[in-house]
Amino acid sequence: MKKAYVDCFSGVSGDMFLGALVDAGAPLREIRRVLGKLRLKGYRLSESRVTRAGLAATKVAVDVTAKGREHEARGWKDIQNIIKESLLPDGIKKQGYQTFKNLFEAEAKVHGRSLHTTHLHELGCVDCLVDIFGTLIGLSFLGVEKLYASPVNVGRGITRTAHGVMPVPAPATVEILKGIPCYASGPSFELATPTGAVLLRTLSSGFTSLPLFAAQTVGVGAGDADPENWPNVLRIMIGEEYAEMQNETIAVIETNIDDMNPQVYEHVMEKLFAHGALDVFLTPVIMKKTRPGTLLTVLCRPQRKEALVDIVLRETTTIGVRFYEADRVTMQRQFRRIRTRYGAVRIKVSSFGDRVIRSVPEYEDCRRLSQIAGVPLSEVVKEASRALLQDGMPQKKKAGGR
Repeated sequence: MKKAYVDCFSGVSGDMFLGALVDAGAPLREIRRVLGKLRLKGYRLSESRVTRAGLAATKVAVDVTAKGREHEARGWKDIQNIIKESLLPDGIKKQGYQTFKNLFEAEAKVHGRSLHTTHLHELGCVDCLVDIFGTLIGLSFLGVEKLYASPVNVGRGITRTAHGVMPVPAPATVEILKGIPCYASGPSFELATPTGAVLLRTLSSGFTSLPLFAAQTVGVGAGDADPENWPNVLRIMIGEEYAEMQNETIAVIETNIDDMNPQVYEHVMEKLFAHGALDVFLTPVIMKKTRPGTLLTVLCRPQRKEALVDIVLRETTTIGVRFYEADRVTMQRQFRRIRTRYGAVRIKVSSFGDRVIRSVPEYEDCRRLSQIAGVPLSEVVKEASRALLQDGMPQKKKAGGR
């Protein structure tokens, strides 16, 4: 699987994203050709080689003509119609639809409007459409199937917009980047724009430091601004992530509880799992005044942290939680299905590179079949293990085995 890693050390914008993909090998003439299927008029697309603080980069410019500026105030329904009536591939249409929906929802919220009364004034509708769909086309041309990104440098200071003076990052950018790790560094101006942020929000499978990764191509896209001693560029690395392990950043939520009915924990855990927790576990602890208590720990994707913290605060007796981010490495996992005389059982297969390390029958499937057949759970597990051997799937090695 070909993957991409977006390095947002100087923020992200739509034109920087597009420029980085062109620099990485996506021909602008091909992007221009496929963009023609969008049936969008009133712009010219060009590329040039520039330097930013000594770094060579590709600058892609969208020059909106007078005809294009006549249609800048398009609303959500207008965008839907443009996408629906285009001749773009279905996959790109779907990604573009979701990207613009995320963008309009953020703009509507920060300006106190409904989705259907929000228009793209400040962003510029034509260049926004070109940047977003050009990026989707470029990723498709380069064969990128999965995308990761670094934490996002959003910039600082103030900026002037059609609505007046706004803080940096812009309100819409902040709304879009909720749950995504961000920081502010470097010169005092806007580094992350709503268009760049919404592309990351929609496309990225995770925000983390560079995973174990073999880059085959590197593209560098330049932004408009060229501050002194600051490389205002976006880097994208395209290649293959090593299959031995999967790197990702997760959020860890913790709280100590010593005054709750233990029967409530089952309800809390079920609700946390239903709302996106990766894992929930309880640890007995000794708290102040030697009172026995329970440490509730929740693991989740960073973007789910806020919702899960809310559940913990509402459903337990705690009056506060702590949270932090942690990197984790996991083996590749997938489910297969085998047939037993009691019925089908899913098998969780964990692999390390090309080697299957362990194959384990799924407990819930075995428990369900034991209840249906009226036989001990251990019998169903043994039957699944026998079927595994016959199927040729490796078993977990016993301790001390070679």
